Amino acid sequence: MHPCGESTPFILLSLAVAFQALSGIPLLLRKGSGAAQKAAASLMLAGSLSGAAGALWTLLAPASLGFVVPLGLPFGAAEVGVDPLSALFLLPVFIVTGCSAVYGVGYWPAQKHPGNVGKLTFFLGLLAAALTTLLLARNTVLFLIAWEVLALAAYFTLTTEDEKPEVRDAGILYLITAHIGALALFAMFSLLQGSTGAFLFPAQGTLSAQTGIASGIFVTALIGFGLKAGMMPLHIWLPSAHANAPSHISAILSGVVLKTGIYGMVRVFSAFTDLPVWWGCSVLVLGGVSGVIGVAFAIGQHDLKRLLAYHSIENIGIIMMGLGAALVGQSQGNPALVVLGLGGALLHVVNHATFKALLFLAAGSVIHATGTRQIDRMGGVARRLPFSSLFFLVGAVAICGLPPLNGFVSELMVYLGFFSSIRSYHGIAGAAPGLAAPVLALIGALAVACFVKVYGVAFLGTPRSAEHAGGHEAPAWMLWPMALLSLICILIGVAPALIALPLNSAIVGYRGSLASRGIADLVPLGWLSLLGICLLALTALVALFLLRRARSLPHAVSSTWGCGYLQPTPRMQYTSSSFGATLVSWFRGALRPELHRTEVTGLFPLPGRFESHLPETVLERIYLPFLEYLYRKSAPVRRLQHGKLNIYIFYSFLTLVLLLVVTMR
Repeated sequence: MHPCGESTPFILLSLAVAFQALSGIPLLLRKGSGAAQKAAASLMLAGSLSGAAGALWTLLAPASLGFVVPLGLPFGAAEVGVDPLSALFLLPVFIVTGCSAVYGVGYWPAQKHPGNVGKLTFFLGLLAAALTTLLLARNTVLFLIAWEVLALAAYFTLTTEDEKPEVRDAGILYLITAHIGALALFAMFSLLQGSTGAFLFPAQGTLSAQTGIASGIFVTALIGFGLKAGMMPLHIWLPSAHANAPSHISAILSGVVLKTGIYGMVRVFSAFTDLPVWWGCSVLVLGGVSGVIGVAFAIGQHDLKRLLAYHSIENIGIIMMGLGAALVGQSQGNPALVVLGLGGALLHVVNHATFKALLFLAAGSVIHATGTRQIDRMGGVARRLPFSSLFFLVGAVAICGLPPLNGFVSELMVYLGFFSSIRSYHGIAGAAPGLAAPVLALIGALAVACFVKVYGVAFLGTPRSAEHAGGHEAPAWMLWPMALLSLICILIGVAPALIALPLNSAIVGYRGSLASRGIADLVPLGWLSLLGICLLALTALVALFLLRRARSLPHAVSSTWGCGYLQPTPRMQYTSSSFGATLVSWFRGALRPELHRTEVTGLFPLPGRFESHLPETVLERIYLPFLEYLYRKSAPVRRLQHGKLNIYIFYSFLTLVLLLVVTMR
């Protein structure tokens, strides 16, 4: 038992789970009621406020709290607890789910969606409660139970519009990959239980990595958690799920659900000492591949939400690059590399949750107004949706890692970690983080190019189609969550010293021996604040000057100069295909773009046409052909399926006897 004051964070977090789980009840009792929907959002918001207070308490007054709930089950008591490492992952859960619930009142109003708003709200609350329980679980079986509830709740939320075939397909693909990942985790936790003798997460630094079982744990963890995180090439569920879910659900899927995979990796890897260098190099390489190929796929997308989904893969790659650098630092005995790599990865977990949720919510506002997800059908959105466009711009600057916003701070930490490895490396493997620095720079440059394309094509210029030229600004229910997320992006970028103590606490939660190396000792946080304030002040001054200058000039309305054409049309603007064609061609070996071109030939040519399309290359050209091959070759085995229950019971009996014989030996 713990004194009341020490257990306060856990009480707050328990209240958060209760509020989240109960938030869907009002709409089940009063279907289609706007008042019930607002009550549900209020319950979710209360849970977010309570949970955020508990997580911040744990981070600012570091302590590790654990409680045992005896259930009388074979796997032992259900042990739950919170420490600074789990608290850091809990913080974005409460921020994003609270903002998304409030946003949903305006984006998915009960009066307009009476048929499915109850289902959506109920499973949204269940999803949030499962996320919180997952991060509080210390018992591995309880973790797996929460993992499965999370998978099912996410499935039912993303398939809200299950009358659409593409939504059903996205949901089925997600469910299949979620359960494949769960099978890998069953294997991993079985190996852990065999090593420790308990169904609990091992304490930090208690297992040696120099064994075959440890390597098996590492590989199965990388597969099981990598599938959930959307790591290349295990990302196949992510683009379609994010694109077809309601926008506030996409924000949760990208902002926090993906991070449960990162949390699982960090939690499991923290248990090991004497790490072989190939562990870190493997994570580093997979992160680099995810980052580069993810952003390359994003550049070629025409669907706004699918483009943002591929940027989630890119940012998971950046997080894994930081984590891989930290693992290399552990194997090389370089504490500065561990602190910078892990600190940058953990901070990017928080940063990505905020700016990616902001981008999905802003994209939802645009889709809500224009009625389309296709970038090439938009144009001129900034004139009609000034606030949503501004919030999208904040998210775009943050995700590109540009100062003075939060993405710059976390990526800078990873860069500094890479550079520290150059000064103190041992052999080629130890220099791997230094070699990754140009890869991270390439990812950032491609991200800038991609969001220049998005903002230029969708938000600037003139409307490209009459049927999508209307729309109006989002209601306050949608704008206020975006404003809060924008404020967080700016605050972390301008005052990064605020996150030093919480980040140090989380790093110590990963490895206690790092307590003597603080983030503030390795990163010039003061100079970053000065840089951020100066950039914001300069931006404000330039904007004020241009505004005053514009007001002093005479106003005239005319069409944009058409480069000598007498009748310029919206079709003469850049499209997403034409803007990204060159960059896509650089990666055509991996992307395999499909080009559709009608050449202009002859004295009296017909109209020319060019269109590019990026298939889901890994899914359509690798996994599906392989599964079709297996299907053909497994025809003899399928003959065992007779559809008779008694025969299936006999199969189960034979399997049980075989397992008993093997285990008795």
